[in-house]
Amino acid sequence: MTGVAERLQGKRICIVAGSGGVGKTTASAALALGLAASGKRVAVVTIDPARRLADSLGLEELGNEPRQVERALLESHGVQLHEGGELWAMMLDPKATFDDLVTSLAPDDTTREDVLDNRIYAQLSSAIAGSQEFTAVAKLYDLDRDGGFDAIVLDTPPSRNALDFLDAPDRISDFFDSKALKLFAVPTSIATKIMSRGTSVVFAILKRLTGVDLLDDVSVLFRSLGGLIDGFRERAAAVKALLGDPATTFLIVTSPEREPVAEAIFFRGKLREARMPFGGLIVNRAAILDEGEHDDPKAVRTQLGERLGGPLAAKVAAGFADLQRLAARDAESIARLKAELDEPEPIVVPRLDGDVQDIEGLLALYRHLSAS
Repeated sequence: MTGVAERLQGKRICIVAGSGGVGKTTASAALALGLAASGKRVAVVTIDPARRLADSLGLEELGNEPRQVERALLESHGVQLHEGGELWAMMLDPKATFDDLVTSLAPDDTTREDVLDNRIYAQLSSAIAGSQEFTAVAKLYDLDRDGGFDAIVLDTPPSRNALDFLDAPDRISDFFDSKALKLFAVPTSIATKIMSRGTSVVFAILKRLTGVDLLDDVSVLFRSLGGLIDGFRERAAAVKALLGDPATTFLIVTSPEREPVAEAIFFRGKLREARMPFGGLIVNRAAILDEGEHDDPKAVRTQLGERLGGPLAAKVAAGFADLQRLAARDAESIARLKAELDEPEPIVVPRLDGDVQDIEGLLALYRHLSAS
C-alpha cells in the first residue's frame, strides 16, 4: 500500500474533502503534522468553526492568519521535527477574508471605504453564493502566492458543500459579470431609475423610521462594486487555475458507513467531471480483524465457558460476532470504494482507541496514514 507521504510527494496544496463526521479535521491536522515532522513548513487551514483543530494542536484559539504551533510543545508530545519543519494553523474567517480581498482589489481608498463601510455590503459579503468557498480557496491562493509555506492542507466542509470549491470561482465571476450588477454599477442607468421609482416610497418610509437611507447605500455599493469587477474576475480565474494545478491534490476521507461511502463516490465523480487532481482515498475508522479474530464465535463461547461462566462467555461471544459482522460490512464498503473510485490501494485507518483529541492522537493517526 502506498502511504500518504508518497501520495503528497511534489504537492504544495492538499485539499481534504468528505462528508461530515468522518474525521476530516483530524486527518488534515495529522497530515500537516506529519509533513512538518518531515522537515516542511506547513500550514493547515480549517473553515470549521468548532474548536477541534485548535484543541487537537494544544492551542487556545485560531484566527484568520496562520499561527505557529511551538516546536517545544510538539517535541514535548513526542513529535520530532526535522530541520526546517514548522507547523502553522488557522481557522478561516470568510467575512474577514472577503474584506481583505476587497481591500487588495479596490482601485483606490475611496472605493475601498465605500464598499467596506456600506451597510448592505456587510450582509451581502456573507450571503453571496459561494463566498465562503471562494474565500477559502482565495486564502489558499494568497498563502501559496506569498511562498511562505512548503505545503498547505485545507480541511473543507462536508462534501456536498466542498463541491462548491470546484465551481465557486465561476459563480463569483458570474455574479460580477451579471447584467444586473453592470446596470446598477452605472449611476444614470435605466435600472437605477426604475429601482428609484418603484421603491422610493418604501425606502422613504424606512428612512423616516430608521434614519438610514438604504436606497443610497444600495446605489453607492453597486457603483463601487463596478470598480472591482475586473479584479474579481482575474482573481477568480487565478483561483480556478490553482484548483487544477498539478501541484494541488484532493484527498477524499470517508468512513465505511453507507452514507459517507455514497458521498465519497459522488464527490469523486465530480472531481472527474471537473478534471481536478485526485490524490487518493482515506477510509477512516474501519473495523479490521486481527489474527485470531476470525474464529467461530460459537467456539469462542465454548472455550471461555469454563473460565468465565456461561452468561459472561455468551456476552463475549456475542460481542465478538458483532465485531465480525462489522468487519465484513466494512470490507464490503472498501471493496465498493475501490471499484467505484478506481482506487486499488486506499489508505485504511483502523478504529483507534478513543477520539483523536491531542497531539499524541494526531501522531498515532499519521502513523497509520503513512504506513506503506
